[in-house]
Amino acid sequence: MDQEFKETSYQSFRDTVDGYGEDKGSDFLTDPAAVEAARLESQTEMETNHGSKLKSARENLGYSIKELAAKVGISLELLEEVEEGRRILPLGQLIKVSKALSLKMADFISEGDKPFTIVRAKERKSFKRFGKSREEHRGYEYESLASDKKDRLMEPFIVTLHPTDADEPSSHDGQEFIYVLEGQMDVLVGEKREVLDPGDAVYYDSGDIHLVKAHGDNPAKILAVLIS
Repeated sequence: MDQEFKETSYQSFRDTVDGYGEDKGSDFLTDPAAVEAARLESQTEMETNHGSKLKSARENLGYSIKELAAKVGISLELLEEVEEGRRILPLGQLIKVSKALSLKMADFISEGDKPFTIVRAKERKSFKRFGKSREEHRGYEYESLASDKKDRLMEPFIVTLHPTDADEPSSHDGQEFIYVLEGQMDVLVGEKREVLDPGDAVYYDSGDIHLVKAHGDNPAKILAVLIS
C-alpha cells in the first residue's frame, strides 16, 4: 500500500510539472500557487492513506466501524471521517486504535525500513487534524521525525497546536515527553494544570488523564516524544 501511495504522489507531482511550459511565465518551482496546490493535494493523499490503513486493519479483524468506535471510546462520526480521509486522529486516540487493532502506532505513521534515519527540516512527513471547519484552524498538525526508522520504540514529532476552546483530555498506554519550542502551552496531568513557556518540558505517564493545547490565542510549537 505504501508503494502504491508513493507512486500516486509522484504521478500527481509529474502531472503538475507537465502543465508548465516556457510560455507560462514561471515554472512549477517558482510559482507559489502551484507549490501550495501540490502540497495540499499531497496532504489529502496522506490523509486518505492514513484512513485506508485503519479501515483495512479493522476489516481484517472483523470489526464493524461501530464496534471499533465503542471499543476504543471515540465517536462513530470521527472514525467515519478518518476512514474517508477527511480527518486525522489525535495522537492519543491513534494509540488507542492501534492497540485495539493489535498494531503499533508506527503502522499508521510509517512502518519504516532503515536502520537509522536523518530527517531534514523540509523532509518531515506532515499530518493535520482539524475540527469541523478548517477555516477556524482549530486542531493541530504533527510532523514525524523518524518515519523511516524500522523497529522504532519511540515516536518523535514536531507538533503545532492551534488555539481552541475545546478541552479533550485523554488517557492511553505509554509515556510522553514534551518540550516547548515556541509560544505557550497549557498542560493538564491528573488534576494539575500548568502553563509552559519556550524551554519548559513535561514528562508523564500517558495512562494519567492528560491534555495539552495552545495557551491563549496564538499557536504553540512543541517537540513531543511518545512511547506506546
